[in-house]
Amino acid sequence: MKLSKDIKERIWKAVKKDRAKYEYDKNHAIALGINPSVYSTINKYGFKDGILDDGILISVARRLGVALRDETPWKIARTPVFVYITEQLEMCQQSSLSGLFCDCCNIGKTFTAKAYINNHPNAIYVDCGQVKTKMRMIRYIARQFGLNGNGRYADVYDDLIYYLRGIEHPLIILDEAGDMSPETFLELKALWNATDRTCGWYMMGANGLKAKIKRNLNSDTLGYEEMFSRYGDNFNRITPEDERERVKFLKAQAAMVAKVNAPENANINAIVNLSEGKLRRVYTEIEKIRREQNNA
Repeated sequence: MKLSKDIKERIWKAVKKDRAKYEYDKNHAIALGINPSVYSTINKYGFKDGILDDGILISVARRLGVALRDETPWKIARTPVFVYITEQLEMCQQSSLSGLFCDCCNIGKTFTAKAYINNHPNAIYVDCGQVKTKMRMIRYIARQFGLNGNGRYADVYDDLIYYLRGIEHPLIILDEAGDMSPETFLELKALWNATDRTCGWYMMGANGLKAKIKRNLNSDTLGYEEMFSRYGDNFNRITPEDERERVKFLKAQAAMVAKVNAPENANINAIVNLSEGKLRRVYTEIEKIRREQNNA
């Protein structure tokens, strides 16, 4: 795939914005998967032809969440879920605490977490479903902080601990945590122990994560009681337990998102009813309206 000039400019803007999250150029280069000497050249000249091939640029775009096709930017709506999770993340990061959030899927957990790390230095996001083994997990976390994730695993692990103890208010957000393998779960417990009171942690998942933790607690599975204790012995949630109240909550939240992102004069009530309060469906319905307007 050959990248257009417009796409390269979008990637370049994302790179410059992301730089503010790292203390040194070298750490930022490693986090993006770019050779530090090449990164230095990019700082001087930008993405000039021949400096980086398109394959590496696509990798950088993936890491920074830059779309390779034209998409309408999704604006932030300060929904109850967005405000609640953001406040919890801020508390965990500033006070080096740990939190556990288990709630319905499709309510904006991942969107909120990604929005948070874009604006807070030393905070990283991990999709646990993509790094299920313990080695991939630790190496991934190291690279996200701008450390060398290659080499001997024991060295990567020790360097990561040393770094997390030394920087100011690191935060690790573990999304889709129910996808983690048992050995990865135990490895993160060890990393938590090694960074106690120096690193914030926030574990998120849908109701399946809650069921998985409860099941392992009841079975006395190794590590789960200790980990649950470290995350506050509590399953935080924001949506109401009562089904009718939950539907009202989700539809009200969907309306807030639609009002911010839908084209002018769009029927917000229709979008909410079609989506049934599910935010991915809200996005789909809004995209349908945009396509119809463009084709009109």
